[in-house]
Amino acid sequence: MKIAIIGAGAAGFFTAINLRELTSDVSVTIYESSSKVLSKVYVSGGGRCNLTNSFEEIKSLSTVYPRGEKLMKGAFKLFNHNDTYNWFEDNGVKLVTQSDCCVFPQSQDSQEIIDTFLDLSDEFGIKIKTSSQIRSIEREAEGFRLILDNTEQPTDIYDAVVVTTGGSPKREGFNMLSSLPLDIIDPVPSLFSFNIPNDPITDLMGTVVENVSVKLQGVKSKATGALLVTHWGVSGPAILKLSSYAARILKERDYNAKLSINWVAESIEKRVHAELTYIIERNSQKLLSSIRPYNLPSRLWLELLKRADVSEERRWAELGIKGINRIVNVLTNDEYEISGKSNFKDEFVTCGGVSLESINPVTMESKECPNLYLAGEVLDIDAITGGFNLQAAWSTGYVVAKSIADKVNNC
Repeated sequence: MKIAIIGAGAAGFFTAINLRELTSDVSVTIYESSSKVLSKVYVSGGGRCNLTNSFEEIKSLSTVYPRGEKLMKGAFKLFNHNDTYNWFEDNGVKLVTQSDCCVFPQSQDSQEIIDTFLDLSDEFGIKIKTSSQIRSIEREAEGFRLILDNTEQPTDIYDAVVVTTGGSPKREGFNMLSSLPLDIIDPVPSLFSFNIPNDPITDLMGTVVENVSVKLQGVKSKATGALLVTHWGVSGPAILKLSSYAARILKERDYNAKLSINWVAESIEKRVHAELTYIIERNSQKLLSSIRPYNLPSRLWLELLKRADVSEERRWAELGIKGINRIVNVLTNDEYEISGKSNFKDEFVTCGGVSLESINPVTMESKECPNLYLAGEVLDIDAITGGFNLQAAWSTGYVVAKSIADKVNNC
């Protein structure tokens, strides 16, 4: 059985290798439009490749997969994060789990993952054709032909095709699928930082607060985690999560919104009030500038005092009820005007793509086009940072490999 895989990324290679591990009765060819393979794997995790997550702190998949939670639940029954860990270790990649639950190669080098995939592909005789842009996938009675951009000569007929081309920032990126019975959901960016132009907070670039809570006005979703102040606005895990949860809403608003930051991640204002009262009782004659509630970074604390319109030269005993209330408000509900977004490093994640209604969630096969499969971010599945997007690639890729292998082995 001849299989064509379109897209030489994480999902494409993982599908190909696992397919050959599960059955020897297939020949597999991977097509890649660019001259390089696994380019997103190379930049993942800042070049260290955040392979997956331990999921120890995840109570519900909906908190990490804003789109695709139900499908991922099913895929996890076949191949989950523990299977990922064991697969890579079994193939010679020693892994380490960080305190934040992110899993990396012990070598801290994404090139090790790329080399492992290329070595296994060579071992299994998987063909890799780079600089091969597929213009369209044509269905014929005997199977599928691929039409390449650089030639009018179609490829050989393939018995099955797996699309693993990843996400695209524009709908035109899915034109290759236009002749197929698939519903495409318009893609929009999903992981990005917020621009807060001309705000004094940007003077604190490089400041990190380890645990904040953030939300957008008029949006139910909120996110917690570390926040990084940048020269253009705010970033960090908390902001990236929120951008993912509210990706479509922010697109509709042209990335203009009001951001509320709870710098102390405390939802009950009375507790913050009590914390300040406690400080006053023990440090009444000290200056506000010298005692930082919740151990906030010193530069941030001074900026928050300005935003609360309270002089840093005042003593804690002189604060008064109004002063306390103003500080409580700025600690728990500090508001900023977002005007635009910025990409997160070199990693570009989108929501949108092939609608999950178009595929069988058990096999990842098109409902209306037998032997056409899809895996990875080409589907309308996306996740927050922390190894969850790559885990989606491994899980959906394995499901496709198992589905095709079962067909082949049962013939």
